[in-house]
Amino acid sequence: MELSYRWVIVAAGALMSCVAIGTMFSLAIFLEPMAIDTQWSRAGISSAMTLNFLVMGLGGFAWGALSDRFGARIVVAIGAVLLGLALVVASRAGSLLTFQISYGVLVGLAASAFFAPMIALTTAWFDTNRGLAVSLVSAGMGVAPMTISPFARWLISAYEWRTAMFDIGIMAWVLLLPAVLLVRQPPKPAVAGGASAPVAEGTGMSVAQALRSPQFIVLGLTFFACCAAHSGPIFHMVSYAMLCGVAPMAAVTIYSVEGLAGLGGRLLYGVLADRLGVKPVLIAGLVIQAIVIAAYLSVSQLDQFYVLAVIFGATYGGVMPLYAVLAREYFGQRILGTVFGAATMLSSLGMALGPLAGGMVFDAYASYHWLFIGSALIGLGAAGIAIAFPPLPRRQLQLA
Repeated sequence: MELSYRWVIVAAGALMSCVAIGTMFSLAIFLEPMAIDTQWSRAGISSAMTLNFLVMGLGGFAWGALSDRFGARIVVAIGAVLLGLALVVASRAGSLLTFQISYGVLVGLAASAFFAPMIALTTAWFDTNRGLAVSLVSAGMGVAPMTISPFARWLISAYEWRTAMFDIGIMAWVLLLPAVLLVRQPPKPAVAGGASAPVAEGTGMSVAQALRSPQFIVLGLTFFACCAAHSGPIFHMVSYAMLCGVAPMAAVTIYSVEGLAGLGGRLLYGVLADRLGVKPVLIAGLVIQAIVIAAYLSVSQLDQFYVLAVIFGATYGGVMPLYAVLAREYFGQRILGTVFGAATMLSSLGMALGPLAGGMVFDAYASYHWLFIGSALIGLGAAGIAIAFPPLPRRQLQLA
């Protein structure tokens, strides 16, 4: 019973990541009707997403540390209550500043309460198939654009944006609060008695030692560079396709193909990591990501965009969960929430960098070519940094 319950943890984590990320990214669906109704600037409304990324970075670190100290259930419970409340408040915002605080700050803070704690909890439940389990939890993010966003669009069409956002806040409570009740810590023998070598490794490190260690420096820099490489192309892909002559509605489907491919990529890379090892699979994925980003410079037809979207989406979706598995192997379970939360903070900074850099490049050159060139080089840099991941010397980590 206890062994099978670990898959309930995976399902709860996937649901939480889907609802949290889906509600946050649904801002793109609300942008136009909000601007028309309120006369707020699109830049002002969109700045809430920038705040989301920044707050998510800091929040992920804080929530991860709290989950190490108090357990995942209390953290995700607070996040669930806060997420619904933030959406309800944002739906009633009477000024742009109120909306930016409620949606940009509170939604970002709430959304960050799920990923690091549930990933850390999932790794505690699994001694085998850990890569697959973490990838399945992360797959909830890939499902979000195909579920929450269409639901938001339907609500807006049926009612109006304030009612839609209010209803999504209620929906977040309805889905998340029961899921919180499913969250539990693994039985102690599953943590202490596992035969897998990395389980007990790194447990002698303090948080300060871990964050100063070469392992974390390489992990954090790789995570940052990986996200900085793909965030710009992801955010500006639709605009780039339209510049290449692709029709607007068809260009939007490229983004959808990327998201769908990301689901398969998470499963594929998770299984490969369990069989071949996390480090070689991660390095290979980062190299493929960089090559595909550069390949976008030579495409102009919709079918060509689709082919690259499948590879690109599967690759960036597939490598993202692997950082959590590496963090577990290097640092053990006891401080994993804090360490992975800190790594997630760096990745959020990378995600925030790409869209801004792409906009600046286009404003300067009226072209996205330098964005893809720069992103590909950063992607190769991420692979180069990943090669420097230290091995897992049992004796050194046990003495740490």
